[in-house]
Amino acid sequence: MAPSTVPVVLIHGLWIHPASWQSWIELLEEAGYDPIAPGWPGVADTPEETRAHPAATAGFGITDIADHYARIIADLPVKPVVIGHSFGGLIAQNLLGRELVAAAVAIDPAPIRGVKPVPVSTLRSSFVALGNPGNRSKAISLNAKQFRYAFGNALPADESDDLYARWAIPGPARPLFEAAFANFSPSSPARVATRNSARGPLLLISGGKDHIVPPAVVRSAAKQYRHSTAVTEIREFPDRGHSLTLDHGWREVADAAVAWLDKNQSS
Repeated sequence: MAPSTVPVVLIHGLWIHPASWQSWIELLEEAGYDPIAPGWPGVADTPEETRAHPAATAGFGITDIADHYARIIADLPVKPVVIGHSFGGLIAQNLLGRELVAAAVAIDPAPIRGVKPVPVSTLRSSFVALGNPGNRSKAISLNAKQFRYAFGNALPADESDDLYARWAIPGPARPLFEAAFANFSPSSPARVATRNSARGPLLLISGGKDHIVPPAVVRSAAKQYRHSTAVTEIREFPDRGHSLTLDHGWREVADAAVAWLDKNQSS
């Protein structure tokens, strides 16, 4: 299948607006792909509008978000490939395990069921939501300081603040609770069909300085696929934090993802 016939669905993560994928969209178009970046349920067309109506994003969980993208994918002419960041990376793995997509790139993906490491930095990054059980059904926002720790810790402070001003949005707390308690529930929404050998190829990408999803979490996710014969690869960018898809170094990560897709896409 020629790249020009392959749709790419870009899936953003929690607290980041899908418009942040614009540079990736332009790069993918130049590479001959057909990319789209639809938002999660309740996310408005612009960051400003999403911030103005935070309640619209509240209450949605992992299954709601995955099924939202499954419906979008069902309307495409052929199976797409997916690229997801953070919780978008978990959703990408969900869709791949269900054989709804041809290949997936999961960048700093939120932990799927079976991942055991819970680093202190992950807990600190998520405490804004998990610190109060009453937040489960609410929309939660980060402030600039919290964003700096969770996303921009590997960046100069002014760049972190700029990214926060441009792209940060409120998001549902429910996926954080579902992921946090995934290993206590066999039917957790964070469960992925890791044993499926019929699925397409998967690339897991980690940032070596990521506070939300440290490399140990991504390596543990990769181990969950050990019983599948399908392609599963992992790549680390040692000096990058959780902002690696949208900060000044985005192109290095995007080039690596596109090169991998060119080599591994399934038709």
